[in-house]
Amino acid sequence: MTNRQAPTTGIAGYDADSVKVRGKDLVDEIIGSFGFVEYALFQALGERPNTTQVRLVEAVMVCIMEHGLIPSAVASRLTYTGAPESFQGAVAAGLLGVGDRYAGTSSACGKLLEEIAAADDPSGCADQLVKQHREHRTPLPGFGHPIHKGLDPRVEKLLDIARSEPIDGRFLAALETLQDSLNKAVSKPLVTNISAAIPAVLAEAGIPSNLMRGIILIARCAGLVGHVFEEQSAPIGDDMWHAASDSVDYVDTP
Repeated sequence: MTNRQAPTTGIAGYDADSVKVRGKDLVDEIIGSFGFVEYALFQALGERPNTTQVRLVEAVMVCIMEHGLIPSAVASRLTYTGAPESFQGAVAAGLLGVGDRYAGTSSACGKLLEEIAAADDPSGCADQLVKQHREHRTPLPGFGHPIHKGLDPRVEKLLDIARSEPIDGRFLAALETLQDSLNKAVSKPLVTNISAAIPAVLAEAGIPSNLMRGIILIARCAGLVGHVFEEQSAPIGDDMWHAASDSVDYVDTP
């Protein structure tokens, strides 16, 4: 019989008189001393972030929080229409719609940027990644946009904020390298969209790609809360429901 070591967590614990988070006392050391973004990064990563990390992550979260009536917001509003007693259910419904088509592509692009930044030959690595995506006929995450054709106006703003900070610059360079490789491979250049700028900036802030979707979800959660709150006083859920019903015809099938 082997002695099984008890499982542990390094995030939080408590007793009758105190709560500890990552080794700090919640009451005496965290409340009133940490901002929300600072605390979220500390809780996830285990180290207190510096001011550059906080500023870059906050800029990303502001950038991605609100996108209008995209599917996640529609899902939240329609869920609230059907279940007005469940504010949390409506927000959760919207969060479930954050995936590889909307917002979630940032983490996929982040993995590519990490690979390019770590490569001995970044240009060759980027060329190979573009080639692989084209051979498999899969879109390169972070490029192309259904509305912004020539320029995604959010991209340069976000990148400028990153450039104003004392960053390493490897991941911004990796983004430029990937963009150049894609432009060489396709006949018509594709716009670099916000889902490419976000992972470049998050990576410069020390956020690993497998945490990037989590950062996006925190921001999008705040946006969905606003949509559900508005739905309470100025509802449009019924209008969206009827618009969907009216725009789709029933066809009798055998």
